[in-house]
Amino acid sequence: MRNPMFVFDERTADLVLGYCRERLALDPVPLDFGGYARPLHALLEGLITPQGNDPARVLGLFRDHLATAVISADSPRSLSFIPAAPTKASLLFDMVVSSSSMHATSWLEAAGAVAAENQVLGVLAGLAGLPEGAGGCFVSGGSAANLSALMVGRDTAALRGHGTERPKFACTDEAHSSVAKALKVLGVEPFVVRAVDHRLTAGALEAALGSDQPGAADVVGVVATAGTTNAGLIDDLGGVGSLARERGLWFHVDAAYGGGALFAPSVRMLFEGIELADSLVIDPHKWLFAPFDCAALLYRQPALAKAVHTQDAAYLDVIHEAMPGVQSEAGTQGPTQDAPWNPTDYAFHLTRRARGLPLWFSLAVHGTDAYRDAVETVLENAREAAALISTTPYLELVRPPTLSIVLFRRNGWSRADYEAWSAELLADQVAFVTPTVWEGETAARIALLHPDTTAGIVREIVDTMA
Repeated sequence: MRNPMFVFDERTADLVLGYCRERLALDPVPLDFGGYARPLHALLEGLITPQGNDPARVLGLFRDHLATAVISADSPRSLSFIPAAPTKASLLFDMVVSSSSMHATSWLEAAGAVAAENQVLGVLAGLAGLPEGAGGCFVSGGSAANLSALMVGRDTAALRGHGTERPKFACTDEAHSSVAKALKVLGVEPFVVRAVDHRLTAGALEAALGSDQPGAADVVGVVATAGTTNAGLIDDLGGVGSLARERGLWFHVDAAYGGGALFAPSVRMLFEGIELADSLVIDPHKWLFAPFDCAALLYRQPALAKAVHTQDAAYLDVIHEAMPGVQSEAGTQGPTQDAPWNPTDYAFHLTRRARGLPLWFSLAVHGTDAYRDAVETVLENAREAAALISTTPYLELVRPPTLSIVLFRRNGWSRADYEAWSAELLADQVAFVTPTVWEGETAARIALLHPDTTAGIVREIVDTMA
């Protein structure tokens, strides 16, 4: 008798697909989760038993209690941290990926999925202006991508004439927290450069490298940011990238959030110099309307990453051997049509899902013009939000938005005032907005990523601060 866990059950399928259909049809998507004080342990206690439960009961518990205790990151009223706004097409195809049980580690196992993912990576590399032959893979997020890229930068330093036992990467304290974490994991220290108006500039970097500051001679690479998480600022990519190339330093660009704006002609000039990157991170699950979890990791010279990340084991030899009827990967600098390409060779991972396919499907269905228009809409919404805040007497715009993050203050408020206001906004389902700190003072921060976050929603938020 077969184990019932592996037999298709039409009733369960109808229940789950019915829930998914209802969830996808929500318009607008509600915020949910009205606060932290929510007793969930009692709801779950005793649920997992030797005998199991009716699927309708388990799904009902999730629908009525657990799902509503999760903030919907794809709600146009979710404006904290970096939210998400996946297209319906990408969400639907994510279901296809899950139900297909793809093990997209290698070309041998998932050539079709990898070829489609590489097509999307090619689009992103083209937007960034990277040379032909650039390539990489999709990983879970910016943290995994930064770690993988900086590992390549560290391990290939000697090839660029930087043989040091104490390698360091130059960055400012505005770099994403995952950069510091990645360097710690890699046993590499940050070489902190003073930011100029919260940005890394070529002048500041050159001065720091030419100083007698301890560790300056051990710098093997530079980390620049294209869209800081706190304010959406973009470093001096052109100047820093040129200086890095001149000195033979690995130039890594963290565009996890801001990279989506490469689709927008109105701000493309702000990214001049991104084409100089040796490694580049763009998170489609942020501003390219893909589901969690999806980060694109690109290398100017993928062969360098392959030399660092390829895992050797007897049982893995077969995925690196040329397959009959296809071109060998040996000698290729980047992904080519029908050439074996193993995503596991370009990051620290081995097992991976085909997380780039939902983006591929959505891009193929909607076209790049639709993505351009969506990103431009978000940028315009951010400008309108800033204009509204600037003309509101009791508010102060901290600085005009560079991309889609708006920082502002309520005159006379303390940290406690912002926190109480934030909790009330969420409890009333107006918006999910949390405070931040800017230049030592508490400020409100809204991160716009959903094209449906209109000026009307921002006005609702502003009115609650009166």
